[in-house]
Amino acid sequence: MYRAAITGTGVFTPAQVITNAELVEAFNAYADRYNERHADAITAGDVTAKAHSSVDFIVAASGIEQRHVIDKTGVLDPDRMYPHFRARSDDEPSLMAETGVDAINTALAQAGISADQVDLVICAASNIERAYPAVAVEIQQLIGAGGFAFDMNVACSSATFGIQTAADMIRTGSVRTAVVVNPEITSAHLEWRDRDCHFIFGDVATATVLQRAEDAKDSHFIIRSTRCATQFSNNIRNNAGFLRRTRDQMEDRRDMQFMQNGRKVFKEVLPLVSQHMADHMADEGIGPDDLKRLWLHQANKAMNDYIGKKVLGRDPEPGEQPNILQDYANTSSAGSIIAFSQHSEDLERGDLGIICSFGAGYSVGSVVVERA
Repeated sequence: MYRAAITGTGVFTPAQVITNAELVEAFNAYADRYNERHADAITAGDVTAKAHSSVDFIVAASGIEQRHVIDKTGVLDPDRMYPHFRARSDDEPSLMAETGVDAINTALAQAGISADQVDLVICAASNIERAYPAVAVEIQQLIGAGGFAFDMNVACSSATFGIQTAADMIRTGSVRTAVVVNPEITSAHLEWRDRDCHFIFGDVATATVLQRAEDAKDSHFIIRSTRCATQFSNNIRNNAGFLRRTRDQMEDRRDMQFMQNGRKVFKEVLPLVSQHMADHMADEGIGPDDLKRLWLHQANKAMNDYIGKKVLGRDPEPGEQPNILQDYANTSSAGSIIAFSQHSEDLERGDLGIICSFGAGYSVGSVVVERA
């Protein structure tokens, strides 16, 4: 058996930014137009008027201040309210592959290796651009990797599930070097016209390089242990899929984008994740005082504050549980990897931390790492 290590990470951040103020202005203009068009039905009580959003509401509900997106023009158009991506020919790289390759190149450079040393690529994300061929195989070809590749979707837990899968293959010797890439183009599955969720998501791509620890060229993180769990729930879902064309009801259905029952998710997921992490730590003989860092899924500041306090038994100290969602918003599976990539270099040899992501499924994955 071999020891697996994280030797590099990379983050692709889109150049365009939507501030809360910009988002609120666009949403409220849409709401006003909607209410005007349906004025008679609203007066008759047949249709509910759209309420305005506000910057204060968004920050209080989530802690989010802005988000990066690939296209802001379409999102901020009150008559459209979703991104506009140009059609690409089958001979061009897909959008997911393009963003993923950018993150991978950064991660490979940090690891000090070339793409031809990679023998496994896992594209793990909450939405995959097409059914087949696998985006991971496309990425494999674009970077010039060998071996094999496949796609994986465990919603917001995709990154940690991908890391466990790659680490297990490294441990058993079936692969030597792996890349887990998380191209999260969440702006395309968000319903920007829904006040309850229009502020939640942003676009990004992250990549993590895993190698046998003996192959690591520089400072790295030993993967001490991984753990994944799932429990079925309908409270976070997206019903889009290939069976859509078989249904008589073909109009733009709300359930073909991101949906959640926020109150139930908050009530049910937080105890699940906190207990999962506590059990993982206990089985590894790790106490709260042994942890130097928690890199949590970046969905909601209140959720992370709750989990951090439960796991540590106290309020986290500044920097102990870094949040990046104020700048990136919720980036699905990529959030915990952004936090890890941006807030891990200061750890010293022997320091322990946990990468944890959670979401639809319900699903939760945790990775215990040690600075080497």
